[in-house]
Amino acid sequence: MDKDINKLLTSEAEKLAKLQKIVQQAIAEEKLIVENLLHQPEETLTWGQRISDSVADFGGSWKFIISFTVILTGWILFNTLAPNRDDFDPYPFILMNLVLSTIAAFQAPIIMMSQNRKEQKDRKRTENNHLINLKAELEVRSLHQKVDLLLEEQIQILFEIQTQQLVILKNIETKLEEK
Repeated sequence: MDKDINKLLTSEAEKLAKLQKIVQQAIAEEKLIVENLLHQPEETLTWGQRISDSVADFGGSWKFIISFTVILTGWILFNTLAPNRDDFDPYPFILMNLVLSTIAAFQAPIIMMSQNRKEQKDRKRTENNHLINLKAELEVRSLHQKVDLLLEEQIQILFEIQTQQLVILKNIETKLEEK
């Protein structure tokens, strides 16, 4: 009898050790994933990509809007208030329109390049999120399978214990009947 009980206790200890090992391995894998997500490798940018990002950052800022407004206001004031011989772009400011068109012609494609790169980053981030969600789903499914397996083993062990208890009870009953 004692051998059977010790055998059951030993098998339970072995199963718990296996489960602890599985949990520790899962935790280590999760740490690796979290580390990779928190400390992503630095992106290597070309010279043109760095410039397009800088132009897009400056072109979409309040600094640009305010400084451009100040420059245009100064341009218009100088050319309307200066004596005729000092003004270089009289009304209707054709030179200013040319400069603005040139700036817009260069700035628009540069900003579009930067936006395309950011869109690629967003697409990659979305793919990473999808893969993480997929991994989480697989982990949950795996955990369900492990829990189901544990329940089956526990039920089997309880059945074996119950069978042994019945044997013990029959032995006790036969001993009582003999007396």
